Amino acid sequence: MKLVCSRDALTEGINTVQKAVSSRSTLPVLEGILIECESGIKLTGNDLEMGIEYYISGDVLRKGSVVINSKMFGEIVRRLPDAEVSIEANENNTVIIDCEASHFEINGLKGEGFPALPVIKKENAFSISQKMLRDMIRQTLFAVSPDDNRPILTGTLIEIVGGQMTLVSCDSYRVALRKSSIDNKDFTLNIVVPGKTLNEVGKILQPSEEKVEIYSTKNQIQFDMGNYKLVSRLLEGEYFRYRSFIPEEYGTTLTIDRPVLLAAIERASLVIVTDERRYPLNFDINGEKMRIHTSTNIGNSNEQLKVETSGNSLEIRFNPRYFMEALRAIEDEKVEISFTNDVGPCVIKPLEGDEYIYLIVPLRK
Repeated sequence: MKLVCSRDALTEGINTVQKAVSSRSTLPVLEGILIECESGIKLTGNDLEMGIEYYISGDVLRKGSVVINSKMFGEIVRRLPDAEVSIEANENNTVIIDCEASHFEINGLKGEGFPALPVIKKENAFSISQKMLRDMIRQTLFAVSPDDNRPILTGTLIEIVGGQMTLVSCDSYRVALRKSSIDNKDFTLNIVVPGKTLNEVGKILQPSEEKVEIYSTKNQIQFDMGNYKLVSRLLEGEYFRYRSFIPEEYGTTLTIDRPVLLAAIERASLVIVTDERRYPLNFDINGEKMRIHTSTNIGNSNEQLKVETSGNSLEIRFNPRYFMEALRAIEDEKVEISFTNDVGPCVIKPLEGDEYIYLIVPLRK
């Protein structure tokens, strides 16, 4: 096997597939990157839960394959001169890397021993613009649970019904929901994708209208962007029934400038350095005024905002991080925030439509 490509193209390919390489494995081959030279140059990483294939531009001088340790390969290539790189693997699987005056010989492994990515048929498929999917992931992924004791909540629900695609993340204390339309109105889907998978997909997606093709089976999903392909297992089990958790009636509703509220919460949070329940952020809503205040062992903060309100006066307490992360994900200038009572969840949504919904559970007094 022998290939020639630019250092930048090689670096980009390595950085991409390394996200699916196991850092610690009993199988040395899983700590490596598979390099294949056939009609093109393909790099693959696979930790048996998620696999990534990435095609890089370059010239194939001799066909073949080899596996090289991912960490070693990445460190070498990142430190090479900005020039063309020649990579050759001999019959003993020794990988020879040349770039100008730099020369390395690294022991590799047979490419045939590398686990192949699952083959997913393109029958159960839909497409969406890269920009839209990237935005939807960004606006929901932060609410995925980090707690492995409830594995299903460590993923994001993807639902498609009647041409509407919905992403939902929940960590038991909040729900982040984002909707968009797709072209295929007859397509249906209900799967839970690991948060780790969507995090990596979101990093690779471009803010463009080019489509990403998505295929799924009962237990696998594939994201195909042409020169880049990611395959991942799906999470098993029934997802949290989020619809029954969203209130239908509210006692207090206010409209406010999102950047103004976000800035006020960020200022108040300067004296809150922990997520402990004894240091909440307090909202006192009375008429056209909303007071945001907190008191901790560091100090206290007190600020009053002007709001448009309907309904009852209310005093309620929240984890400020949950509010900040939701408000940062929203692009609208104004939002509507509705409260059931001082112990029920509040809902943040747009003034019109239902493109997004963020639900936050308050802290008990």
